[in-house]
Amino acid sequence: MNIVFMGTPEFAIPSLNRLLEEGRQVAAVITQPDRPKGRGKERKPPPVKEAALKKGLCVLQPENIREAKWVEQIQSVEPKLIVTVAYGQILPKDILDIPQKGCLNVHASLLPAYRGAAPIHWAIINGERETGVTIMMMDEGMDTGDMIVQEKIPITTKDTVGTLHDKLADLGADLLIQAIELIQLDQFAGISQDHSRATYAPLLKRKHEKIDWTKSAREIVNLIRGMNPWPGAYTIFRQKNLKIYEADVYTGEGQGIIAREDPPGTVVRIIKKKGFVVLCGSGYVLVKKVKLENSRAMTADDFLRGSRLEEGERLGNDS
Repeated sequence: MNIVFMGTPEFAIPSLNRLLEEGRQVAAVITQPDRPKGRGKERKPPPVKEAALKKGLCVLQPENIREAKWVEQIQSVEPKLIVTVAYGQILPKDILDIPQKGCLNVHASLLPAYRGAAPIHWAIINGERETGVTIMMMDEGMDTGDMIVQEKIPITTKDTVGTLHDKLADLGADLLIQAIELIQLDQFAGISQDHSRATYAPLLKRKHEKIDWTKSAREIVNLIRGMNPWPGAYTIFRQKNLKIYEADVYTGEGQGIIAREDPPGTVVRIIKKKGFVVLCGSGYVLVKKVKLENSRAMTADDFLRGSRLEEGERLGNDS
């Protein structure tokens, strides 16, 4: 069965590899164009392109997948199935109608929950206790198609976007193979989503990354986990951005903390070899790993030695 694979980031690579390991015929790989990255803004290929070229696969990189020339090129491959995994562009009906067996999408959520661009981040940020992967048949909506297979996994209190990303990428690859086998045998009946229960995971913006210290300690820790390792939750420290990569809800409330009318964001205790405690709207957060603007990531203990942060200083104060 001739397959066209569409994907861009690291999340898509396990699915591509599993297709090849299973002996599937991947006629072409379509991914996003090379983009400028890093301080030098050097153009770099997306991860899927690098992986595909190592396997000797044909790689196409449309700036706009809707252009007629790209639709025609996909038609010329005569795919029986199109597989998309975090591709990054919405497919037009002209492409959805090409493959005889349809277009499958590997989505990192339990649809209809968390439709959209950043389901892994938002599941952690919102404090969900479970998530999963859904393989669905694509239609013209955003993650609205009929579901083929779906599987849940728990989200632990120690999971970050990085750890959960890897678990879901591997799970997605396994479920993709299951879905393809069902399609080949004509043994699947797509399950319609309950659109009334749909929730959304919008693309992350800079405003989402900033820590609001007036929120509860648990909400703040979830945000930090949901932004680790990328893009990183941040606060303001002495007019510089301070990213916080690791933190826990501080359960030693009152221990060594002087009762006073401090605003949220105030550093209320410094604990040697562990980090520093910040007052929240309710509760406290123990900060354990940070990265100051134009510096490297480090433990909070190393940061304390270099910055000479003092109890009573306030984080998040832009003035």
